[in-house]
Amino acid sequence: METNRPLRALVLLAYSSIAWTGAVAQSQGTTAARNTQTTAKRVEALQKQLADQGREIEALRKQASEQEARFRELQDRMVTQEARETLLAPGSKPQVITPGTPTRIPTETAQSTEDTSTTPVRVGVAPAAEVEAPPVAQIFSEPSILTPKGTFVLEPSLQYIYSSSNRVALVGYTVIPAILIGLVDVREFKNNTFISALTTRWGATNRMELELKVPYVNRSDNMISREIFTGSAFDNVFNTHGKGIGDVEAAIRYQIADGRDNNKPYVVGALRFKARNGKDPFEVPVDCVTRCVGNATGTALPLELPVGSGFYSLQPSLTFLLPSDPAVFFGGLSYTYNFARNDVSRTVLNGQTEFLGDVKPGDVFGMNLGMGLAINERSSFSLGMELYSVGRTKQNDQYVIGSVRTQLASLLLGYSYRYSDKTLLNVSVGAGLTRDTPDLQLTVRVPFTF
Repeated sequence: METNRPLRALVLLAYSSIAWTGAVAQSQGTTAARNTQTTAKRVEALQKQLADQGREIEALRKQASEQEARFRELQDRMVTQEARETLLAPGSKPQVITPGTPTRIPTETAQSTEDTSTTPVRVGVAPAAEVEAPPVAQIFSEPSILTPKGTFVLEPSLQYIYSSSNRVALVGYTVIPAILIGLVDVREFKNNTFISALTTRWGATNRMELELKVPYVNRSDNMISREIFTGSAFDNVFNTHGKGIGDVEAAIRYQIADGRDNNKPYVVGALRFKARNGKDPFEVPVDCVTRCVGNATGTALPLELPVGSGFYSLQPSLTFLLPSDPAVFFGGLSYTYNFARNDVSRTVLNGQTEFLGDVKPGDVFGMNLGMGLAINERSSFSLGMELYSVGRTKQNDQYVIGSVRTQLASLLLGYSYRYSDKTLLNVSVGAGLTRDTPDLQLTVRVPFTF
């Protein structure tokens, strides 16, 4: 029995060692499995990140390739333009350039392009660059540039016109030199007119535009008179007013010549029609009952001012624009035909009417010319002059007594500021050069493009 005890202890020790070794091995196996799983996840995340970076690199490589192609295209255009300018320079021998044929490039140009591209440059006949007339400050009623196709322009405007005149009428006879026996009628007129208008323009095609203009007129006239030898030594003041919708206008314009060559101007033809929907001079009452028959107590003036002309009119015109960097020269010719009215009667005091018969106002010849200059990319100014010659008025196929041809001339100065790509501010000031022309014309336009 004593002998078996050591053997039994050795066997237990051996079994214990084996069990401990298995436990340690099992623990190490579990830890290794965990480490392997963690390593696999990290590898998978790194592979995903690497794939994302590969896609980003490919996108950047594609973008760089596109930019390089664009750069080569622009470079080829620049080289072609320089070659054309060199070949067409004064004193150089012309060279025929055909598509697909290598062209000699000037030494300086070739050296400047060697660093960026080593491939041979082939150039053909480059298309002519389209020259557009730069916008200038608008000082005439005709716009300088047509509205592009499909574009809509809404232009509110406000115009102020001031005119004054003095008239002295001598009716009598002279017994002693410098001494008049009769009536001396002295009058001073002051006229103020405000015209607010809403104009719409639409580009039907690249060469044609349509326009519609609706004005609202507000007028006031003041007349100061002193009639000597009538028993009064005081000034008489006569005030009258008038306001309402004026004559509506419609116009169509067509670009006849495009002016691609700098030596040829843009030519625009236009046809404008003016209605007579505004209250005309024959509808307003006139203080003409007594004075018209020779009595000096009347004023012969309208008691209410008209806001329309009273006649239909049609105006064909031609406008020329010649770009000459940095200026633009422009001008125009027009002819206004006024349609006659038959069986016209005017209103006098107390609702009575006076029959006038057939009335035909004189036609109008017009011309204008000027120059526009761009100060910078946003501002420009214009200087011009316009002249109108108004014919004599006929009544019953006879010229009205006292009716003469009238010359109207104005000097105009305009300024334009581009507030944005779709909004402009246009201001023009006009000064009368003849006695019958308004002393001052101030116009503000703000066209909006849609």
